[in-house]
Amino acid sequence: MIRVSVMYPNSDSAIFDIDYYINRHIPMVKELLGDAIKDGAVDSGIASGVAGEAAPFIAVGHLTFDSVEAFQNSFGPHAEKILGDAPNYTNTQPQIQISEIK
Repeated sequence: MIRVSVMYPNSDSAIFDIDYYINRHIPMVKELLGDAIKDGAVDSGIASGVAGEAAPFIAVGHLTFDSVEAFQNSFGPHAEKILGDAPNYTNTQPQIQISEIK
């Protein structure tokens, strides 16, 4: 199993509409990618490990797939629509990490 984490960096100028992300963007992604998605979760950053510092990421979306190929094959055909929705909820450029779940 692999996890795709889409991490949205926090900054003084970062804008992120968590309600839109949870209620509109993620359901759209799940519908488009269908059965390839095995699990999903959203983290909303509230603090860092240092007292008084903001969270390094304003939000992180996690999607679980059976394999990198399952992710690529399901995401590829819908990439333009999924990525094109980002301006509706953020002005940040996400970082993406694919991890093997141990």
